[in-house]
Amino acid sequence: MKLPIIAYGDPVLRKKATAIQPDEYPHIKELVGDMFETMYAARGVGLAAPQVGLSMRLFVVDASPFGDDEPSLNNFRKVFINANIMEEKGEEWAFNEGCLSIPDIREDVSRKAIINISYYDENWKHHQESFDGMAARIIQHEYDHIEGKLFTDKLSPLRRRLIEKKLNEISKGMVDVDYKMKFPAAKKGR
Repeated sequence: MKLPIIAYGDPVLRKKATAIQPDEYPHIKELVGDMFETMYAARGVGLAAPQVGLSMRLFVVDASPFGDDEPSLNNFRKVFINANIMEEKGEEWAFNEGCLSIPDIREDVSRKAIINISYYDENWKHHQESFDGMAARIIQHEYDHIEGKLFTDKLSPLRRRLIEKKLNEISKGMVDVDYKMKFPAAKKGR
């Protein structure tokens, strides 16, 4: 089932998400499936639970679209539950990022090249792994969501001021998207 994506301006995107336990979410695989379906319908490569209105430490990624540039990503599809980035290291590198909750805005964001992360998968199996390159970048972007941060927070104050009007328009629903969204400041009846 495709879920509506929460737009910029909703408080759930600014809240640090809560860790979850297996007994609290017996239908976690169904939610994960819905999140992948939602992400694919919006042509994204990652989606965090806060982006569908759930303040829980869960995100999904599929880096396959970057497989031509990084062959190791051809089948890179993962679920991260209760993730904790333990270390970010290496050279920072810039890449033009976007976000399904902030449509039509893309900006260069610098991130560290390598991460070490601890997480559970959808079967509640624990993993501790290192990722680099585009995989690390996508994971860091989604991890920021469960920490209550957005990629726009990493921009310079000048860049943020330049896109402020567009961000306000997004929160009001004044943006064209071809996927279902919920806008926090939209006037009723739109």
